Amino acid sequence: MDRLSPDDQKALLALAPATPRMAGDPIIYQGDRETSDVFLLRSMPGQRHTACVKVTAYLESGGSAMLGIRVAGDVVGELAGLRRQPRVAMVTACSPMMVHAIRSQAFTDFLDRSPAAWNAVARMIADRLDWANRRRTDFAQFSVPVRVAQVLVELSGRHGVDTADGKRDIGIDLTHEEIANLVGARKDAVFKAVRRFKDLALITNHGRKIVINPIGLADFR
Repeated sequence: MDRLSPDDQKALLALAPATPRMAGDPIIYQGDRETSDVFLLRSMPGQRHTACVKVTAYLESGGSAMLGIRVAGDVVGELAGLRRQPRVAMVTACSPMMVHAIRSQAFTDFLDRSPAAWNAVARMIADRLDWANRRRTDFAQFSVPVRVAQVLVELSGRHGVDTADGKRDIGIDLTHEEIANLVGARKDAVFKAVRRFKDLALITNHGRKIVINPIGLADFR
């Protein structure tokens, strides 16, 4: 949304009404062939943290891979909407939010009316491809602790909020298993990395809530 002009923002919001979704609600089902709606995410009024969904691909082997995290102002399901193809991942709400379910034809018609909006979508897709490529590069050259540190710093930069003591809440609640999915590692290896960061006073966590020392963690090698 922040890449659109005020007029395009209003036009996009007018394409579909907003409906509430709760944490744990499915937004998109992997493999769904029946719908190709595009979903615009917005924070619930008065909500402390931004709206957040997790994009997860479930594998034939029985495992899963977290492909990304999307927050308020993002759209999800745009590839199926543009290509009319089955859904390639599950999208699940991880906080209360408002969602605009936009029909794919209405979405593409909106883009056709606004070259600037098409450009914004193209840049968004490029950013997501860049994120995926960086994760593949990280897998090849960095240890698990370094990969975890890099992902937490990047997430805090994109979605986090500063705390009163100069640290940064990453803004997203994550389990060790979800972090492991993001960095392509085993859960026990991520647990050891997080414990090491805590010993070094680089992070604190209470349940899924994670607060980092962004400078120290960014310099971790």
